[in-house]
Amino acid sequence: MDASGKRRIGPEWVVFAGCAIALIGFGPRASSGLFQLPMIQAHGWGRDTFGLAIAIQNLLWGLGSPFAGAMADRYGITRVLWIGALLYAAGVALMAYAATPGLLYLSAGVLIGFGLSAASFNLILGAFGKLLPESWRPLAFGAGTAAGSFGQFFYPPIGNILIENFGWQQALLVFAASVLVIMPLAVLLGTRPAAAAAASVPDTRHGQSIPQALGEAFRHPSFVFLTLGFFTCGFQLAFVTVHLPAYLKDAGLASWVGGWTLAVIGLANAVGSLSAGWLSGRVSKRWLLAGIYFARGIVIAVFMLLPPTPTTCILFGLFMGLLWLSTVPPTSGLVMLMFGTRYMAMLYGFVFLSHQIGGFLGVWLAGVLYEARGSYDLVWWASVALSFASALINLPIREQPVARPALAGA
Repeated sequence: MDASGKRRIGPEWVVFAGCAIALIGFGPRASSGLFQLPMIQAHGWGRDTFGLAIAIQNLLWGLGSPFAGAMADRYGITRVLWIGALLYAAGVALMAYAATPGLLYLSAGVLIGFGLSAASFNLILGAFGKLLPESWRPLAFGAGTAAGSFGQFFYPPIGNILIENFGWQQALLVFAASVLVIMPLAVLLGTRPAAAAAASVPDTRHGQSIPQALGEAFRHPSFVFLTLGFFTCGFQLAFVTVHLPAYLKDAGLASWVGGWTLAVIGLANAVGSLSAGWLSGRVSKRWLLAGIYFARGIVIAVFMLLPPTPTTCILFGLFMGLLWLSTVPPTSGLVMLMFGTRYMAMLYGFVFLSHQIGGFLGVWLAGVLYEARGSYDLVWWASVALSFASALINLPIREQPVARPALAGA
């Protein structure tokens, strides 16, 4: 029991619940590319129609994240996760019956987008920052991100099996039911240990309002650089997740190659995210981010220059997976380092909004350009250029807490 009479939840249970929610939350979304060809063939749509739906999803996920983070900061994460899980599950289920583009935009776009903003790893990282002792945080950030990767590892192969044996509509209904498991898990994140309230990361913003916190962040050049650099991560991840299976099918490869490439990305990302979490507590976070973005550019360029075969695809999945969400632990760590934990979920939500704007453009432009040119090549090479740009933009970031003389004096 803590001082308020509430039962404490041990840090290991906080990490378990957060990782399980991240796994479930990321899985169906990471499998969306598997449904593109079956749905457009069933309804006679173009890839731009499906791409726009997922682009709306990415944008609304990003737009909703700061508000979901602010609500979690103010009222606790459990209720926010419940609402997010219900919206997410409803969107996936309705997607199975979306026979018109409008219903597709509502289900796969609006409902899933807002559901993800309130039921995915961006909120979990904020909860970890508040609920865990400082010694647990760097590795927990990596573990939460890695858990999302395990969702990407498990769900696409299962989705392929369900689609082949029962049909794509039944596969979506199974995915929708799985999302509801988030609700009981969220209860474990609802109690704040007394130790977390006195966590050792300096945080003098207790007298600071939300507008003051936002003004402070957006006037800080390092926060702006971090936010701009995260755009590239979203552009690349959303494009690859949604369009890679179709790109490989166009190249004459079997459908299992796309599903297993996504699965390998998820599995390798578990290693990459845990490693990034461990490294972000020991090396410069800005140099780590710059190195990750630069390496991504190299991996994508090599993939484009090699002929597509099952071997090159799996190798691409392996190396891309190691870099996939490894940007998240140093990025979230920098937000916490600069601004403390009080409004971390909200501030990280704004950084994540940039990520999702990138995701919107990556998915949407890929669909539009494919319908116009019959090729994804321009988007692949744009991903390479953005990688190198983000590597450079992270270098001027200053890794230190923001100065708050007035608050410190108070």
